[in-house]
Amino acid sequence: MPKISPELLSVLRCPVTGSPLVQDGEELVTADAGPAGVKLRYAIEDGIPLLLPPELLPAAAAAPAFQHDGGQPGQPDAGHPDAESRHTAG
Repeated sequence: MPKISPELLSVLRCPVTGSPLVQDGEELVTADAGPAGVKLRYAIEDGIPLLLPPELLPAAAAAPAFQHDGGQPGQPDAGHPDAESRHTAG
């Protein structure tokens, strides 16, 4: 079980409640209850906290890997305001 460093935990916040997080095994748990009155839990995969609101997890799991990386390899990130200048300058 990878342990999240105290320094990282001190800056991480729940994206839903804004409350601090504490590690509980392979998950991070909110200090405050969420809108439904229960504490929210976030998985830790390969030492990386997955801080997505619960309603976005299915969409993130279904997305192709290149979408997680901001675009296809070698292609400008069309969503970035200066994507063209970043990829053609030089």
